[in-house]
Amino acid sequence: MSTDAPKIKEDFAERLLGWFDQHGRHDLPWQHPRSPYFVWLSEVMLQQTQVATVTPYFLRFTQRFPDIESLASASLDDVLALWAGLGYYSRARNLHACARQVMQAHQGEFPSDLDALLALPGIGRSSAGAIATQAFGARAAILDGNVKRVLARQIALHDWPGSAAAQVLLWQTAEARLPHARLTDYSQALMDLGALLCTRKNPACNACPVQDSCASHAHQLTDAIPHAKPKRAAVHKCANWLLALDREGQILLERRPEHGIWGGLYSLPEFDDIEIAAKLQALGLKSKAPPVQLDTVRHVFTHFTLHAKPWLVPVNTDTAAREPGLRWINPLASSQLGLPAPIRALLDKLAQQHEHKSMAVS
Repeated sequence: MSTDAPKIKEDFAERLLGWFDQHGRHDLPWQHPRSPYFVWLSEVMLQQTQVATVTPYFLRFTQRFPDIESLASASLDDVLALWAGLGYYSRARNLHACARQVMQAHQGEFPSDLDALLALPGIGRSSAGAIATQAFGARAAILDGNVKRVLARQIALHDWPGSAAAQVLLWQTAEARLPHARLTDYSQALMDLGALLCTRKNPACNACPVQDSCASHAHQLTDAIPHAKPKRAAVHKCANWLLALDREGQILLERRPEHGIWGGLYSLPEFDDIEIAAKLQALGLKSKAPPVQLDTVRHVFTHFTLHAKPWLVPVNTDTAAREPGLRWINPLASSQLGLPAPIRALLDKLAQQHEHKSMAVS
């Protein structure tokens, strides 16, 4: 399939920008000011996450870390604590590493060159294009989820947009339609069109400024395109979590490895079904009462569903948990650490139950 003729390219950009001037999003928090730091931070947060979810995180982040120097000098624990609940935690680790690399290799200034941006941790081709065009007005294509959907419908892409062949064609289309002026507005307009009109379900085609060039609209294929990702068989994984409770009401947490699920976050120690005694001994803990199984926690990841059994064990801690990577925490103070969402929810629930019991006794 060929890319677009010059006339289609000109009409597409002109119509899109005309719509954007009247109906686009002009008051997003990272647009004021549209600094490289704000643009980069928003792009990382918006990867696979919607604007409504990102906005409060962005505001908290920029209040705590108003510039890249403050972010680079912070500890990873501080960054993960603010990121907790936003998911895809490798983004937070890369964010921290990127801030430090910009400070060390670029004297605290983001590079405007695409290749230099791509060399930074956590910045892929689309994010590099978005930073280049949004922060520096460069002529660069973007291909985030919203833009993929718009362009897939424009060319009636008969493939899943995530396939290798589809990626090549979509990048060709994105680059072919780039105008020569108003690049910053154009890239934002494309994202806005996908977010506001060309939505996954029930797109507002009658209000779309570029419906005349949309092959999916012309052939009544809008509901079928983009094609869904081929389904895989459902994967379920099981785990056991240790809720070691000391006499002061604190819970023991264990830092997870840097790579993998919840990498670098604090979580509850895990053990196999038959190894709870061995896990207690390895941690230097002695149980004061038999373990009690709490309600199973179900958490859905992108590629599998986790079913975790929490086991509450009152312990004697006279000789316990002094190793690096282990930390006792009062459940009421769980917001001070980077914790996975289901772990934080479980600790919040325990804190509420303890508070109710204390009130009943008093």
